[in-house]
Amino acid sequence: MTRADGASAPASQTLSRGIRILEVLADARDPLTIDDLAARLGVHRSIAYRLLRTLEDHGLVTRDGNGRVALGSRMAALAAGVAHDLQAEALPELTAAANELGMTCFLSILDRDECITLASVEPRHGIASVAQRPGTRHPVTVGAPGKAILSTMPESAWPAGLDDAHRADVRTAREREWATSHDEVIAGLRSIAVPLALPKGERAAIAVVYLSDPHPDAEIAARLASTAAAITAAIGG
Repeated sequence: MTRADGASAPASQTLSRGIRILEVLADARDPLTIDDLAARLGVHRSIAYRLLRTLEDHGLVTRDGNGRVALGSRMAALAAGVAHDLQAEALPELTAAANELGMTCFLSILDRDECITLASVEPRHGIASVAQRPGTRHPVTVGAPGKAILSTMPESAWPAGLDDAHRADVRTAREREWATSHDEVIAGLRSIAVPLALPKGERAAIAVVYLSDPHPDAEIAARLASTAAAITAAIGG
């Protein structure tokens, strides 16, 4: 099916809109109103309401006493089945790295043109740790995980929208085998990431996100490389 502008239209517009609502809620830091969701989807409030009622019936979203919408507990059950073996093997290694570095440590995987957080662990004794919720997504063209992932790909496969500065950053990441970012995804936050080799060829990275810089970048990267190697070995990569 093709729209008048030549782009492919979804086979089911209703399903596509429902999925988009879940993506918007996953990216939101706080619950959203129905009007917020309608505006982000570009649809009338009544359409957004009908979609939410269906998602609510399946436990995928919830509404609080003020009518604000958030993801429901059923989403956690569905997410637990995604890459279950990878998450199970990664969590102990992520936990060890997070506690040793005092930073939030997470596993990010490439999904089309976005990086999605698959698993995340905050440090046990972190003074000012940063939350990185599973399901969080951002374009692969920004952030340390995206650069680490792109560094494993041929330049011909890089997104067309990657500017010269980021291309240079990815080339540097390829040379030293780790990437950095500052203020790219969220203002004030820094991140360091290393590529993660997976047995089925998926593109992924192990990263930390933090506010301050208590360790040299190369030291953090070396610890993450050790984490990535342990995960790869555990899953038979």
